[in-house]
Amino acid sequence: MHFLLLTLEYPPQRGGIAQYYSQMVRHWPQPHQITVLDNQSKRLVDESFLGWRRSLGVLWSAIKKNKIDYVLVGQILPLGTAAWFVSFALKVKYAVFLHGMDLSFARRSFRKRWLAKRILARADKIICANTYLVELLQKEWGGDLAAKAVVVNPGVERVVPHSPGHLKQLSSKHRLNGSFVLFSLGRLVRRKGFDRTIEALPLLFPYIPALRYFVAGQGPDEEWLRQWVKKVVEQNPQHKDQLLSAVVFLGGVSEEEKWAWLDLCDIFIMPARDIGGDFEGFGIVYLEANLAGKPVIAGRAGGVKDAVQDGLTGLMVDPDSPQEIARAVLKLYRRPHERAVMGRLGKERAEEKFAWPQQAVKIIKATAK
Repeated sequence: MHFLLLTLEYPPQRGGIAQYYSQMVRHWPQPHQITVLDNQSKRLVDESFLGWRRSLGVLWSAIKKNKIDYVLVGQILPLGTAAWFVSFALKVKYAVFLHGMDLSFARRSFRKRWLAKRILARADKIICANTYLVELLQKEWGGDLAAKAVVVNPGVERVVPHSPGHLKQLSSKHRLNGSFVLFSLGRLVRRKGFDRTIEALPLLFPYIPALRYFVAGQGPDEEWLRQWVKKVVEQNPQHKDQLLSAVVFLGGVSEEEKWAWLDLCDIFIMPARDIGGDFEGFGIVYLEANLAGKPVIAGRAGGVKDAVQDGLTGLMVDPDSPQEIARAVLKLYRRPHERAVMGRLGKERAEEKFAWPQQAVKIIKATAK
């Protein structure tokens, strides 16, 4: 069977969804049996009104030219619309991937909901990145759509080897000798919970004086987060110097830098939360931290429960509670053995259950049923 992946997100774009699709294709068991049709040079979608319509002709031509049997739709809107239309004429099957924000977007208006429901109803399968999405489908659109759903979590792999030299360089640059290091990585948006982690720091300084918090990533809320630090300082003037020196925004980081920080930190923390229907779809970075042998602290929200086993590979907290976040950090700080065990269990689980070759096979098996 020859598959076509139709997607707007694919390298050189960065982000979890682009990574999901690139790794899926890279580990496809028969590489010659999958073709990628992405949005290079805006060949699928542009910024004009109804700009997605060009994807109709491009998809039609690609199916005919490559003798495609099955289309894997990367984004329910707008690309699912093209697959839906083309399926009537060419009688080709398609599956729709759902990750999280894409479904949130599709629920924002009556028109989008109407269209999304019809796209999903005609789909052969709905491939969900987490179990939370299946629950949403059941709740909002009923059992018929949920019955089509198959959960295939993202996979994870380490492509950058451990580098003691890089760790030494970072430690020296940031003067980390003797520090207890919290590390976050993600798009700088409020739902990631970086603000709540910053709020938790003053509660921790009396117990962990050498606490440092490093945040890697870029995003629309970067300046807001910098101002948030100042606000927390105003609320906790007695910890002004500690806060201003503890919180460091690293900006965008390379793969090498990402893995170096994951190796270097004591705890990876990202207490993601739901905001206005926008939620964390899975959180590959939790598994990456586990793969580096580190415990994680995550928020009880969205699809995160698939990535983190509470009490085994990390701790899950109320993401709106700085107090609960602080308690989780303090618990792991005081129990180094427990940190080590969680890191080891997380590494084993990531390697055994989230290897990309087996995730790619799950997708193929789902479409064959």
